[in-house]
Amino acid sequence: MPPIELVLEENQALKGTVKSLTEENADLKAELAIFRKQVFGSGKNEKQDKAQLLLKLGQLEARIAEVQTERVSYERRKPGAPRQPPGEIFDKLPVRETIEIIPDEVKADPDLYERIGEETTFEVDIVHPQLYKRMIVRPKYRHLLDRSRPPLVAPAMKRPFAGGYASAGLVSYVVLSKYAHHLPLYRQEQMSERWGAKLSRKTMADWVGGAADWFRPIYLRMREGLIKGPYLQADETPVRCQDPDEGNGKTLLGWLWAISRPEDDVVFDWRLSRKHEEADTLLDGFAGVLQGDGYPAYTSFAKDNPGVVRVGCFAHVRRGFHEALDTAPVAAGFMLRLIGNLYHMEHEWDDRGVGPGERARLRQRDFEVTLRLLRKAAVLLARRSRPKAPLGKACNYLINQWDTLVAHCEHGCTRLDNNLMENAIRPSAIGKKNFLFIGHPEAGDRSAIIYSIIVSCQRRGIDPLAYMRDVLSRLPSMTNQDDLGALTPARWRPAVALV
Repeated sequence: MPPIELVLEENQALKGTVKSLTEENADLKAELAIFRKQVFGSGKNEKQDKAQLLLKLGQLEARIAEVQTERVSYERRKPGAPRQPPGEIFDKLPVRETIEIIPDEVKADPDLYERIGEETTFEVDIVHPQLYKRMIVRPKYRHLLDRSRPPLVAPAMKRPFAGGYASAGLVSYVVLSKYAHHLPLYRQEQMSERWGAKLSRKTMADWVGGAADWFRPIYLRMREGLIKGPYLQADETPVRCQDPDEGNGKTLLGWLWAISRPEDDVVFDWRLSRKHEEADTLLDGFAGVLQGDGYPAYTSFAKDNPGVVRVGCFAHVRRGFHEALDTAPVAAGFMLRLIGNLYHMEHEWDDRGVGPGERARLRQRDFEVTLRLLRKAAVLLARRSRPKAPLGKACNYLINQWDTLVAHCEHGCTRLDNNLMENAIRPSAIGKKNFLFIGHPEAGDRSAIIYSIIVSCQRRGIDPLAYMRDVLSRLPSMTNQDDLGALTPARWRPAVALV
């Protein structure tokens, strides 16, 4: 028989192993629950690709498939606004056709009946896009008195693609369909036959590249305006691209970086990596308040540039505690209420129209108690929680980002979160699910330019199609590059009839 001391020691070791495995099992279950929400539920704002999530789950893929089957039987209902009567929704639609239905009895003997009124209803129909030709005629003239003079003819119109048949309107429609409505060019090629004539995918790709080249000077003006400003929000999203030079048919991972500030332009920049050096070149020349998530590249840039102040994002902090609600509902709920209190005060100040200077003063005065309690609770909960547990991760993230979070109290121009930036990059995230990858690394730069134009127009309430059609019509005839400032979405006013 072994000595009792060895038995007790072995028993203690086994207890430690069981405890460790139990905690690890709990952490894995919590992580699986988070992945389930991201794959099948509303998830978080920065949604990850389903395939990537399944890859992370590894051996749990089979279980996720079961959950997906179970989920089919459920329907999520969200309260919505009261439905508008159809007449109000379609009041502005033009009437292109009127159908009058005469009773058969009246048709048989119209002299016996007198019309005393009518009942009207309507139905809504649709006409698919239709290609049409715009004839451009340039009459030739000769001098009546001096026949030796050469004939006179007006110079040809300057169009975006000299010698081609595409108008500014057609090019804009194709570009917007690809980048705003997420229709890949091969689908547009198939659809174009119903428009009246089949358009080549390669030709449309040339139009997209040419449009990006025309918009590039305006895009650079937009970027310059943001860099010169006092406040920037930054974010990045991955997009795969296929490099034919690699020769293996595989795709590479590229990144669309984006900078913006509230109620201003959004400028995307295409890069083949997410290295810190990319942030340095992206933000080169900026001095002011820089807001982003916890990605260290932004912190590194702020450290290397004394004129830059780093502020954090409370939405990312809140997201962590929201994910911890299932495993620690009381503690996570308490932290969420504290963060919600900060947002409540911000909304009140928004409703009152409080300016940056006054807002900074109010933040310093009214945020103090809530922030002090938030940090104290985070430190206490971090000690009591396992580091890999959802609550432990959320608390540690908050503690690590604390300096950037409290920095909001010194700057009234900032938003508490980076959600506006995340919303701005959402079109690119939806688009990449449809066209899967960018066909060539060089095409990433064109995509960045066009996304910048479209998203900046949408943010300002401008119809991107009207903007692109008008600007592409004007650019070929412009000789003074100083006039380009008037063509940025911030200053644009339509100058031509849109036909």
